[in-house]
Amino acid sequence: MRVIITGASTLGKHLAVKLLRRKNEVIVIERDQHSAKELAESLDCTIINAEATRPDILEKAEIGKADAIVACTDHDQDNIIIGLIARNYKVPKIILRIHDTQFLVVAEHLGFSDLINPSEIASSIISDTLRGVDTIELSSLVHGDVRFISVPAAGREIDHPLDEDALPRKSAFIGIYRGNEFILSKENPVVREGDKIVIITTADQVNKIRDRFSVHEVSKTE
Repeated sequence: MRVIITGASTLGKHLAVKLLRRKNEVIVIERDQHSAKELAESLDCTIINAEATRPDILEKAEIGKADAIVACTDHDQDNIIIGLIARNYKVPKIILRIHDTQFLVVAEHLGFSDLINPSEIASSIISDTLRGVDTIELSSLVHGDVRFISVPAAGREIDHPLDEDALPRKSAFIGIYRGNEFILSKENPVVREGDKIVIITTADQVNKIRDRFSVHEVSKTE
């Protein structure tokens, strides 16, 4: 797998190391010259010292050949811009790290569903621990090519029961997140704007589902 990582943050560095250990091809783009030099000396991968929001730099990283891009710079705005450029190049997997909840809303509205909010993840784990609840790593429950994905509700599914939407084979609805509330699919809730639909599927069906719930559907409701 060919992965572009933008931003040599702590997350970016650790991710690069893990991906390299799994024999993935990794390209890191880092604007700070000192950080880029340190990475070049410690990692066996391509390091580009430049601004990742520039299309010509992403082209230099051969973004058109990337299987995934992880935007984890220290600036939410930059990560969103990088995500939009990556979408234009039809990168299959686009993951954005977003710190500010305001930009999280913006990213969701733009149709990005693979969003990492470190504060939200950490606070959830701490809250569970304080309540005496053991947090089980999702990776220990998922085997083979099974995938859990979350997609924003948009377009034709709005104001219709969840079970009216057809999914590809080997796929099923798990439920809906509505704000802080989770509604199981067996309750057959009516889908509302702003809902996040959680689906279990297989790796070969992920792109079909994302296309089905694409951002283009959102624009029709505006």
